Amino acid sequence: MVGEDFGWVYLAALAGAVLLGAVLPVLPTGAAVSAGAVLASHSNPIGLVGVLIAGAGGAYLGDLIVYAGCRAGGEKLAKRIGWLRDNASLDALRVRLAEHEITVLLTSRLIPGGRVPVLLAAGLAGYRWHRFAVVDLAASSLWAAVYMAIGLLGYALFDKPWQGVVAAIVLVLLTTVISSLVQRLRKKSSSAKQLAGEPVSDAE
Repeated sequence: MVGEDFGWVYLAALAGAVLLGAVLPVLPTGAAVSAGAVLASHSNPIGLVGVLIAGAGGAYLGDLIVYAGCRAGGEKLAKRIGWLRDNASLDALRVRLAEHEITVLLTSRLIPGGRVPVLLAAGLAGYRWHRFAVVDLAASSLWAAVYMAIGLLGYALFDKPWQGVVAAIVLVLLTTVISSLVQRLRKKSSSAKQLAGEPVSDAE
C-alpha cells in the first residue's frame, strides 16, 4: 500500500478516471491528477510516484485508444464521438507534424483542445505506431508531471487537504482558460496576417 488513506485502490481509480476522460471528454483529467497530488502529499509523499504513474498510464492508454480510433475511423468517427471540435487547422497540423513531430506531439497534451487534432492529423498521415507509442509515452508523462506540479502548488498554499484540492482545481481551470485565450489570440493574429498577405511563422 502507498499509505493508510492513499492506497492502490485510489491510484487504480485515478488511472481509470484519466483513461475514461482521455477517451471520452467528459472528465477533467488534469484536475484529477492535481487533486491526487494534493491528497498524496498529505497522506504519504511516496504516493506522488503512484500518482505520476497512474496519471501518465491512464493518459497513455487513452491516447493509444484515441489514436487507434482516429486511424481506423478518421475524421468522421472523431466528430461523431466528440473528440474533434474544430478541424480547421488539420492541414496546418499535418505540416507542423511533419516538420516538428516530436515537439508537436509532446506539447499537444498541454494545449486545451490540442490533443485530439494532433492525434487525428498523425493518424490520417499514417504516423508509425511504434514511433507514436514511444513519443506519446513521454508526452503523457510530461502532462502528468505538469498537473502534479499544479497540485503541489495547491498543497503548498493551504494546510487542509480539501482546501488544497479546491485550490488545485481552481488553478487548473485558470490555466485552461488562460491557455485557451492565448490560443484564440494567436489564431486571430495568424488570420489577420494571412489576410494582410504577411508570412505566418510555424509557431502560430
